[in-house]
Amino acid sequence: MVLTNSITVTDLQNIEILRDEPLANYTNTCTGGPADFLVFPKTAAELKLLCRWGKQENIPLTILGNASNLIVKDGGIRGLVIILTKMDQIQVNEQTVTAQAGAAMIATTQAACQAGLSGLEFAAGIPGSVGGAIFMNAGAYAGEIKDVVQEVLTVDFAGNEHVYRGSELDFGYRHSLIQEQQLIVVQATFQLQPKKESLIREQMDQLNFLRASKQPLEYPSCGSVFKRPKGYFTGKLIHDAGLQGYQVGGAQVSLKHAGFIVNRGGATATDYLQVIAHVQAVIKKQFDVVLETEVRILGA
Repeated sequence: MVLTNSITVTDLQNIEILRDEPLANYTNTCTGGPADFLVFPKTAAELKLLCRWGKQENIPLTILGNASNLIVKDGGIRGLVIILTKMDQIQVNEQTVTAQAGAAMIATTQAACQAGLSGLEFAAGIPGSVGGAIFMNAGAYAGEIKDVVQEVLTVDFAGNEHVYRGSELDFGYRHSLIQEQQLIVVQATFQLQPKKESLIREQMDQLNFLRASKQPLEYPSCGSVFKRPKGYFTGKLIHDAGLQGYQVGGAQVSLKHAGFIVNRGGATATDYLQVIAHVQAVIKKQFDVVLETEVRILGA
């Protein structure tokens, strides 16, 4: 007998659910094993329905955002995996920009710029999504997401909505409350300031030039791999240790920026993890510094 509040096959019939789908097709590193179930919800209602279904059927739930700053192990991820890239609407209202979790940060900064709203320039080249930026308090060039977040709408793993003010999200260095709770970012509203569009674009262009000149954007990567240890610069530590160019399989410590590990072709997640472990071991031995990963590592 089907209970009144149960999720049935009929409820899910309009949502495409992929089975045993290789996550390498979607991650920025082009690595990662299969997901048991992979879904790209188009609306918050679909997202809540999927969360309720997962809870009802006792299916583990993993949220990947747009799968940028992470490594999925070669064994893949069990249960239900949700990628939010189809929830990507962006709205401008006076001095705020509201973007759904799957909206690219780059697109969000462009929308703000076109509206003559300043505050998101630092994120002009961040390759992740709005949801991911909230999740990890993304930052660059002396700016952080916490500086501009007004409000965040979330859904918990049971499908219930919760709204948080920016001040309630316990933002820290690459940290937010979202990481500590079973919460999914649905959308975020950013409080910005009026400024001449040409001046905003000039700053964004300058920051993007700096990013392109220093970061290995020509290869797939997971972005910055390690958190910055207090009192040190991660890239310099790795460079000084002579690790630039160190390679396992297709995964290589970038010759352009030592804080990145790039896929030079055919890399596996295991290659990435072996490079990470070697770098951590060498830096600990040479400098007695522990490098913590900034990149999320998920899967079996």
